[in-house]
This record gives sequence, structure tokens and C-alpha cells, in this order.
Amino acid sequence: MELQGKIKIIGNTQAINDKFKKREIVITTNEQYPQTIMTEFVQDKVDLLNNFNIGQDVKISINIRGREWTNPKGEIKYFNSIQGWRIEKLNEEVDSSQLPPAAPLNSFETTTEVNDEEHDDLPF
Repeated sequence: MELQGKIKIIGNTQAINDKFKKREIVITTNEQYPQTIMTEFVQDKVDLLNNFNIGQDVKISINIRGREWTNPKGEIKYFNSIQGWRIEKLNEEVDSSQLPPAAPLNSFETTTEVNDEEHDDLPF
């Protein structure tokens, strides 16, 4: 699954314990009814957020995770989380100085020779 939107918040990396770390990002979707969605990146994926800034439009590839937990009173609780595993910039502005020059229009040849008797064998 994927989410698209503008970055609102990028959190700091949190070391939950010696073996687990996470980093949260919040985006606001670009839809008729915008949603503010928090996604967490865990373990080796936390560094993927280093090259992003607040205000950028991004696409995040996600997995939805769910788990069951029994509290000390014996009550069963259910939790969901959204985990990101890839993030890409959208609407990347292209530096036109890095593009090859366009060919001038007068460098193309035109023809008036059309042979209506030639036909191809394409089925459409």
C-alpha cells in the first residue's frame, strides 16, 4: 500500500531498547478530505528519513501491522500501526541546466510523399 502527502512532522529517532529503534513521520494527504497520518519507520529504515524535509510532497510505501495484547487485568486489547518501508519525493523539480539542449524545430524534415497504396499487416 502507499500513502501520498506533504510532510508535516519528522520526528527524531527513538531508541526503545537496545534492540529496537523507531522514527515517526506525519504527512497530510492531498485529497478532498485531507487526513493527517502518522507512519513509523523502524530499525534500519529510520535512516530513510534523513534526506527529507517538512513541506516536501512524498509517497510512502507502507505495511499495516496489528497485534493483540492482554493487559494485567486479563482484558484483551488490539493495536494497529502503520510502518513505512520506502519513501520517495514527488514533484521533483528538474534542474534544466542538467538537461541536454532541445533540437530546434527546423532541424526535422517534413515530407509530402505519402503512398496510400502501401498498407501494413497490423490487425488494428
